Amino acid sequence: MKLENKKQLVAKVLKIGKGRVIFNTTRLNEIKEAITRQDIKDLTSTGAILVKEKAGRRKIVKRKTRRRVGSVKKKVNTRKKDYILLTRKLRAYLKNLKEKGKMTNEEFIQLRKEIRAKSFRSLAHMKEKIHEEKKWKH
Repeated sequence: MKLENKKQLVAKVLKIGKGRVIFNTTRLNEIKEAITRQDIKDLTSTGAILVKEKAGRRKIVKRKTRRRVGSVKKKVNTRKKDYILLTRKLRAYLKNLKEKGKMTNEEFIQLRKEIRAKSFRSLAHMKEKIHEEKKWKH
């Protein structure tokens, strides 16, 4: 006895999956004769057709992360990077001034040494110092 189509009909009527439909083996003749939706609903209420419970899923418990050598996140120190960026900017500006002929080689060398010694906070600070000392012809 093949009841695959009946199973499909039951699944459609009850709005469940075919895998959840179970037929009571002692009442297979009644199930075989059921044609309408109402017949199937009646058989479900009398217990000839059973519906399996929905299969849930296990809850996965997250492991606690341990604080050890590989997982310690330290704040990155950016002092070296900041120094490099500022130095390159200042040196490029100096080079540009020298190429335009607005400063002598001695002044250029002196300012390069000051850049190396971190005497300037920014390009604006260096420009201000240069203007104060009148080291270049304007």
